[in-house]
Amino acid sequence: MPLVAIALTAYAAGLLLGFGGDFALGAAAAVICFAMGAGRRDATLAATGCLCVAGMLTAAAHVAAERDCRTRILSAGEWRVTLLGRATEGAYVRGIVRYAECSLPVAISVESGNASAGEVVTARGTGATARRGLLMQRAMIVVTGEKNWMVRARERAGQAIDRTFRADAPLVRALLIADMSSVSPDVREKFASAGLVHMLSISGLHVAIIALAAELLLQACRIPRVVATISAVVVTAAYVAIIGAPSPAVRAGAMLFVGAVCKLAGRPTSPWASLAVGAWVPLLIDARAVTDLGYQLSVVGIAGLIASGALAAKWLSPRMEGMRLSLASVLLASTVATVVSAPLVTWHFGRLSLVAPLTNLVATPLIAVAQPALFLALLLAPLAPLAAFVADAAHPLLATFDRIATVGAALPLASVTVAPTLTSAVLAGIASGAIVVACISYYPARAMIVVGAALVLAVWIPAAPTPGGDAELHLIDVGQGDAVAFRTPRGRWLLFDAGRSWRGGDDGQRVIIPYLRRRGGDLAAFVLSHPHSDHMGGAEAVLRSLRPGVFWDGAYLAASAQYSQSLSEADRLGVPWRRVHPDDSLQVDGVTVRFLAPDSAWMRTLTDANEASVVALVRYGSVRFLLVGDAERLEEEWLLLNHAEALRAEVLKVGHHGSNTSTSPAFLAAVRPRLALISVGADNRYGHPSPGVVKALAAAGATVMRTDKLGSVIVRTDGRTIDVTAGAGTWGFSP
Repeated sequence: MPLVAIALTAYAAGLLLGFGGDFALGAAAAVICFAMGAGRRDATLAATGCLCVAGMLTAAAHVAAERDCRTRILSAGEWRVTLLGRATEGAYVRGIVRYAECSLPVAISVESGNASAGEVVTARGTGATARRGLLMQRAMIVVTGEKNWMVRARERAGQAIDRTFRADAPLVRALLIADMSSVSPDVREKFASAGLVHMLSISGLHVAIIALAAELLLQACRIPRVVATISAVVVTAAYVAIIGAPSPAVRAGAMLFVGAVCKLAGRPTSPWASLAVGAWVPLLIDARAVTDLGYQLSVVGIAGLIASGALAAKWLSPRMEGMRLSLASVLLASTVATVVSAPLVTWHFGRLSLVAPLTNLVATPLIAVAQPALFLALLLAPLAPLAAFVADAAHPLLATFDRIATVGAALPLASVTVAPTLTSAVLAGIASGAIVVACISYYPARAMIVVGAALVLAVWIPAAPTPGGDAELHLIDVGQGDAVAFRTPRGRWLLFDAGRSWRGGDDGQRVIIPYLRRRGGDLAAFVLSHPHSDHMGGAEAVLRSLRPGVFWDGAYLAASAQYSQSLSEADRLGVPWRRVHPDDSLQVDGVTVRFLAPDSAWMRTLTDANEASVVALVRYGSVRFLLVGDAERLEEEWLLLNHAEALRAEVLKVGHHGSNTSTSPAFLAAVRPRLALISVGADNRYGHPSPGVVKALAAAGATVMRTDKLGSVIVRTDGRTIDVTAGAGTWGFSP
């Protein structure tokens, strides 16, 4: 392996340690490298330690610069922001705020004003700091007339895709412009189970296919080879810029540029050196790219492919030839790339696909044909009839791609749900690196010993939660459903609702169980707000896998097989069942849960389970959280009549996914939340949340955070103050 690749690995490791705050671990690793280098008189080991230290120092300087930039921007009374999405009253939109030479990501809770993606606006409001950016609450925005051409180009490309591809648009948006917001959770689950989820986002594969197709097309038009190569590089650079220059695409573009230069110069190219140079470029642009999952998967995946090539040359070429050698090499490449990237995929998605080598073997050549066709249709978008013709021709390819994922996910034992701890994930990462070393080494025994030892430790080291002094509310992103988990200071969980279910799966097994297990800790109690499938879809799986200490239920009688199965499962497992009554309470590790509703006598007159939702006031210190399930205005009126004094809360889990049937003005005036959380699926067919409800929340002084925009939201409190982690930022609130 070239020195430049070793240098990249050491520097990237230092960056990760620096951004993670693990300076002691990094210093220890550097000292070990220095000592081993001195003992063996190996300058490479000593240089590796120096680069690791350099990475940590770079990360520390980056964090300090961000801190200084935040201070300077917060001192300004007015911000100039380039919007990355459409801003409307009551919406939550991302952007880039610029002040002097500073620029930081910002999230804006819009109170008044409208603007399109790519427009530059002036914003006034209340600023708050984040670890990586800023939050502006109750913002008033005014359009300046300036526009960012890259953001506008991506937005227009998305609109062109919607017009041209119609029903296929969500999949094409993901494949062409790295926009997965329209891809439903069910589809993501299917592709994850089949081991193809990485193909739904822009990666080096997509960029390389487009570059190769462009070069071949130009050469077919009898354009000289040198001109065709240079033109392909220019087309690729323009494409990477238009889609927003994500780090995997930048890495792939840099590799293609290096390859093109070497080809034109007639010089041989080391794949490891090309990978290292390509991986360096995003880090030079933004050191934080090292923490991006797309960047990590892109680099690790290419490393796996290079390693598999070396392994095939050693073990397959001497034993096979012809078609057998080609098929075996492709299967080996798919297997090695899948194995070495498995720790990253498992950590982020909670799922390990066992059929990934086979599905990738079939899907990769299909995408190689489909990607240029999709790109051509996008280029022809101004000529609607031609663009539609190409899009229709590409439809069978997209349908086949989707079918491969469907069949792959449906195979027996296609995937297994895995919930790794941080320790086991790090050990699995060590095993992954050792596998690469074993593939390229002529003497792989020592590397394989490391692989075995790391995997044994990863399996057998027990997961133990780390007690802390804070309590946390986790609004888990389950799409158009509800799942709220409250973690006590001692690491135990209280779970309210369990998301949705669908044919062949549910959010309990897919999302909630891996989410809780990854963080460690027992499930002290499970509370079901009401027996609708978007709240109890994963209840049976949660009961079976996590064995809660008690099962609380509002006991609204519903003719639901899922509800009956959940009760039967609780009985079979010996989980105690409790019926919720007003003023019942539960205390776990200093966290108090007071149930306010439903009332059994009043509930007998109801015909809608939403109006019989369990309403819980959770309190830790002086901070209060109000969880209302899908309670609508009739139940809100009952609460105002019977428990008006108890409704005041700093954090409100908004009822019924933000529907206009809930959150009445009188109820909102009684709660007076500082933070409003909405669990809702992206582009859901119900139109949730209601723009009127979002606007009313903003007007009442509440910052609205939605799972369809931010993913899972974590609210952390020490009993006095509140910190919120959502998307890429963490913000502080004063109750």
